[in-house]
Amino acid sequence: MRRPPTACQGVIPPVTEPSHAVFLSYASQDAEAAQRICEALRAAGIEVWLDQSELRGGDAWDQSIRKQIKACALFIPIISTNAHARVEGFFRLEWKLAVDRSHLMTTNRAFLLPVVIDETREDDENVPDRFKDIHWSRLPGGDTPPAFVERVQRLVFPDPSDGPTMTASRPGPASVATALARGQAATRWRSKRALPIVLAIVAAGAVAYFVIDKFWVSKHQAPPPTSLTASTGTAPAAFAPPPRSIAVLPFVNMSGDKDQEYFSEGLTEELLNSLARINELQVAARTSSFSFQGEHPDIATVAHKLNVGSVLEGSVRRSGRTIRITAQLINGVTGFHLWSQTYDRDLKGVLELQTEIATAVASALKITLLGDEAARIEVGGTRNPAAFDAYLRAANMYFLAQSDKGVQAAIAGYSEAIRLDPEYAVAYADRSIALANLGSNYLDKAREDARNAIGRAPTLAAGHLALANLAETSLDFTLARDEYERSRALEPGNARVLAFYGGFAVEMGESEAGLRALRRSVTLDPLNYNYHFSLGTSLVLARRYDEAVVAIKEAQALAGSDVANGLNSWLGYAYYGGRDHESARTACEKAGGTNGFFCLALVYDKLGRRSDAEAMFAKLQVSAGENVPVLYSMIYAQWGDISRALDWLEVAVRQHDPLLEYIRTASVLDPLRKESRFQAIERKLKFPD
Repeated sequence: MRRPPTACQGVIPPVTEPSHAVFLSYASQDAEAAQRICEALRAAGIEVWLDQSELRGGDAWDQSIRKQIKACALFIPIISTNAHARVEGFFRLEWKLAVDRSHLMTTNRAFLLPVVIDETREDDENVPDRFKDIHWSRLPGGDTPPAFVERVQRLVFPDPSDGPTMTASRPGPASVATALARGQAATRWRSKRALPIVLAIVAAGAVAYFVIDKFWVSKHQAPPPTSLTASTGTAPAAFAPPPRSIAVLPFVNMSGDKDQEYFSEGLTEELLNSLARINELQVAARTSSFSFQGEHPDIATVAHKLNVGSVLEGSVRRSGRTIRITAQLINGVTGFHLWSQTYDRDLKGVLELQTEIATAVASALKITLLGDEAARIEVGGTRNPAAFDAYLRAANMYFLAQSDKGVQAAIAGYSEAIRLDPEYAVAYADRSIALANLGSNYLDKAREDARNAIGRAPTLAAGHLALANLAETSLDFTLARDEYERSRALEPGNARVLAFYGGFAVEMGESEAGLRALRRSVTLDPLNYNYHFSLGTSLVLARRYDEAVVAIKEAQALAGSDVANGLNSWLGYAYYGGRDHESARTACEKAGGTNGFFCLALVYDKLGRRSDAEAMFAKLQVSAGENVPVLYSMIYAQWGDISRALDWLEVAVRQHDPLLEYIRTASVLDPLRKESRFQAIERKLKFPD
């Protein structure tokens, strides 16, 4: 006869609280994999029941099994080809008992947690239908990652005070370096509000880039760290994501052709953008959602890292002009499937398909779309399949571009999409953004494209965002304010829009409104270091220096070592503003290059090292020539040379230096504010009231 379930090793110790135990059910051929899972859970202090005996059956065994399944907190069936092949087995009785118990529970109670240890498909006909309603965790060979153990802990101990303690830790330099080594492609979206304004400086026959906060950054974010919070020595709090919050994972390319990756990724992003236009939904933005690409993460891990209540995943299979999309919506807390559907469509119907999927997702989350919301999902799109394909190719090229040549190739792709559909407003908006990246010679064409996008789709936020950025670059602050506010009103759940608007609002002196928007962008895209960094730079301008240090360090933790070093100049500014000059020196010296020269010219002077400060200023001048007059004005203002500071500020006005947008709030220019020449400059710039 079969012995009652025992521990992984030896005899199970007395269980003082059966409702916190896990029942592990498996076919005998999978005993080694079950042992690995059991040991991982036991090592975390989780009680596990499983039967290691080959003697099965009998009244005593039957009574024991029924009692354990009735009392346990979580039932983990191990699914495999071995289980599939066993048409009879005592584990199948265990599965039936667990399924029967689950039918007596509320739908939001997580009790069944299926685990698959090989390539068994989720449509396996020998698996109970109830298991198919729940997301499966894949643990090849029983290898059990910490994320799975943490998920089990959260399910078994919903009240952290009841469970064993776990320590969350920040990743060390090695983990960051490993993440970075996986590959990052430079993007044309740079830090502040993600739309680029990089100052090209020609010196000694080479092109350098001086950055005050507009710099080259990576769109391929490093994988998220284990935790962004300090070690607490306590178990994580009960997971309570915002209601109606969702992440969209990259849909898997099932076409059998790697060259079609652009299509599956692009379609996913289009669907994500469609969902973000639904006001009642909180949608995790692209960078965070796509950070899991290729990792096959546990759904609960995604939900916890992005703080969302549900996750949408799926696949795309393209064959000529037809596509098949399979999508499923999963509850991030319980793992239960909320909705799933397969769609077969001609490419010309892809725009309507986006609306259909978005509407179905909203319905599954108990959201009723109003007529204008449903219409807004399709705004600015195309029903021309060739134009849509050209657009997705261009968007992929732009995302991967690491040089002006790459951007120009993307612009050619956007142009092809527009040629195929001259009314394609989204393509105009994205081409405007790409053109703006190529510098001042392209701004007129970029401005024309932004207006074309707005003219064809007045409710397309991307068009207003592109025009706002161009207006800001041109120092037309009133138009910029109006367009940023318009884009935010159209898409209040768009992280990029919020970051753009928030950064500009802080520069214009609207600190509270701007910081609220920036913090919201971080909430929507928590693994995107750009938004943490934008929040940090804006906190510097808002003179909240301690908070700025925290935000910039969070950005560095997410960015990877190469990019993190580039953020040290702003970390130095934060310390400088808070009068921690030694910490500022350390940060600025790590920044290096032109960023470091500017930063150290300020810091060394405050440390009484005037000759060193002057040497840094001289290096900055060699690098930048007369291209950064606002920065020279800032240095002279901090050195107490008011006349020269004002001279350089007047040069900046004549040159239309984009960095003039900072003068309303930058504390380093405070020594000039009472001067009539400075006040005249402010009036000339026509900052909005």
